[in-house]
Amino acid sequence: MLPKKKEHPKIKSELHPRNKHRERYDFKLLMESCLALVPYVKVNAYGDESIDFFNPAAVKTLNTALLKHYYQIENWNIPPNYLCPPIPGRADYIHHIADLLARYNQGKIPTGPQIKCLDIGVGANCIYPIIGKKEYGWSFVGTDIDAVAVKSANNIIELNPALQGNFEIRLQPNPKDIFHGIIKKGERFDLCICNPPFHASLAEAQAGTSRKLKNLKGKKATKPVLNFGGQSNELWCEGGEAGFLQEMVRQSKNFADSVRWFSSLISKESNLKSIYAALKTVGAATIETLPMGQGNKQSRIVAWSFLSKEQMRSVTATP
Repeated sequence: MLPKKKEHPKIKSELHPRNKHRERYDFKLLMESCLALVPYVKVNAYGDESIDFFNPAAVKTLNTALLKHYYQIENWNIPPNYLCPPIPGRADYIHHIADLLARYNQGKIPTGPQIKCLDIGVGANCIYPIIGKKEYGWSFVGTDIDAVAVKSANNIIELNPALQGNFEIRLQPNPKDIFHGIIKKGERFDLCICNPPFHASLAEAQAGTSRKLKNLKGKKATKPVLNFGGQSNELWCEGGEAGFLQEMVRQSKNFADSVRWFSSLISKESNLKSIYAALKTVGAATIETLPMGQGNKQSRIVAWSFLSKEQMRSVTATP
């Protein structure tokens, strides 16, 4: 006898209205798009088709299927143990930031390759550029301090003709620099996006994973496995999320004329106070906080500019 079935809403209403992933995963369609997913799809205890979300290989194959079915990316892969991000949440960032651009563009989302985006920490997966390109036609420069991640992102671009021409991946040679060494003289970007490392140490990252698994499985995990993977520089940095963002804000002042909108995901609400203080210190003229919801988790994007709201509505970064 099956356990009492959980009631799941048909629409994930907390996700952005334009997000392609608001409905529950249709595994039949996904398996038709990606045969490699078939071995991982099983009927769970509630009689629903699903995958084991604690199996990194299953999660990676699900991402492959989602990218094939919804974004027509035929060739996507990442090296072992690199971050395999949840695509619905990444898509939400892109859609919310598109709305921000529209708010200062007479309500119309600017589209096409003339909209230049800088992705800080593009990762081996190249997810933000893929979604931004496929949804709005934007062009991207992705950066990373990890040479393996840069090679992987470039490989994804090379293997997918639809991504070629408007993408460039640059290696950041100095891990302490965020914009210096990346933004070239005279180069202008409409938008900068970032998903910063969340934790302040490897031990903190492992403890967070253990808590997550305990909450989901109801028992302590002696050897926590990161089902979404992740290298150390993808998961933690000195000072954690708050430390990274404060440094990003500080460095952004030196590139005030190069980027129209700086932005970053902020997972911890408690970090907002220090970020707002840092933005005040550098003299950011316009600050926007965009709420986001993903399941039971609430997060937000903080965006800032050194242009006033009046200047923002009359000036574009790219011709």
